[in-house]
Amino acid sequence: MSRRQLHLNINILHSGFSPAAWRMEGSDPRASFDINHYIKVADIAERGTFDAVFLADQAAISDRIDFRPLTSLEPTIVLAIVAASTERIGLIGTASTTYNEPYNIARRFATLDHASGGRAGWNIVTSADLAQSRNFGLEKPVAHASRYERAGEFAAVVKALWDSWEDEAFVGDVATGRFVDPGRVHPIAHSGKHFSVHGPHNIPRPPQGHPVLVQAGGSDDGRELAAEHAEAVFSASQSFEESLDYAKDLRRRAARYGRPENSILVLAGLATIIGSTEAEARHRQEELRDLIPLEYSLARLAGVLQVDQKKLELDKPLPEDISLPADGGHTFFHATLALARRQGLTVRGLIRALNGGTGHRTIVGTPAAIADDIEIWFTAGAADGFNLMPDVLPHGLEVFVDEVVPILRRRGLFRHEYAGRTLRDHLGLTRPHNPYASAAE
Repeated sequence: MSRRQLHLNINILHSGFSPAAWRMEGSDPRASFDINHYIKVADIAERGTFDAVFLADQAAISDRIDFRPLTSLEPTIVLAIVAASTERIGLIGTASTTYNEPYNIARRFATLDHASGGRAGWNIVTSADLAQSRNFGLEKPVAHASRYERAGEFAAVVKALWDSWEDEAFVGDVATGRFVDPGRVHPIAHSGKHFSVHGPHNIPRPPQGHPVLVQAGGSDDGRELAAEHAEAVFSASQSFEESLDYAKDLRRRAARYGRPENSILVLAGLATIIGSTEAEARHRQEELRDLIPLEYSLARLAGVLQVDQKKLELDKPLPEDISLPADGGHTFFHATLALARRQGLTVRGLIRALNGGTGHRTIVGTPAAIADDIEIWFTAGAADGFNLMPDVLPHGLEVFVDEVVPILRRRGLFRHEYAGRTLRDHLGLTRPHNPYASAAE
């Protein structure tokens, strides 16, 4: 039996995880709008034999653009360009089920999979914020339960479209003039509560069968969506115990859908601030903190917790009456609240602990300390890998690849080279069987 292998993705959060990353020496303030920045980060990650690059997405301005870069470029277009500049690394892009249609998304990611030779992945999200709602003709977000109900049907339709061409449907026989075998191309004839899609797809089945399906919801509905459809999950647990419980819960749910418990990889979010010594890393952390205005961090915290900013007193703990938001944002709400309660932090202390972020765990230390932490989480099953968010890009990733990856390799935890060419190969996932092929057997 082969040894379990660590998985590493790089989350390209424009200039870096820290809101002040763009202000650091050597950073490019225009990086978030420059395609060459994404290519450079992907090249570094591929040199480090990472599984994939990941791009989040948001179809609105929902942060303080007077202070920090924003998520703006459309992920699949960026990833298509990155695909042309790389050879092996996977390409995971976000697309919302709330403000898209299944046919368009199926087509977009099938195209990316074909263009990249089987390296595409789709991060399935629902959109809960008011800013995006207003950009799609709504005056308030779609209710939480309705969003996830739609998302479940959406994912099922997308998979059906990818399967609507059997693998042998394309013939391309020049001698006989037969281009496609129409008997192997099937309408899906879907008629559901949210969608009516006749099909079939107009693209042959993707090289991976399905681009890898990823999900990131931490709510009960989000976990159910992941248990039914996801092959990898991005989590935001702040502690080892939380992550271990999350992984166990997700696998129990997957079993109820008839899936093997090991069919979903848990990739924990991990922000890193690395120095050659502990003191150097702490200095870098303070340098980044000092560049973030307190008013920005306070407003961002209020947004994550969905409370009136006036209720947050800097030198007091969070109010006891903070309750779970009704319409979404549960993942970072839980992670942030758990951090504050577990460590007994004041609002000011919580802001400092988050390093300007929204709830992802942050490690500050030497390359060896970072590797130690990763090894503990991985070997104990709290995570199958990590969705990395270096403090500053590309520098923070270069340090990780040059200093942390060699340690992980020496310990036998991480690959020295790619063994396959597709994202499924990297993640150890099987290619989905086409149900039409089963019916023909």
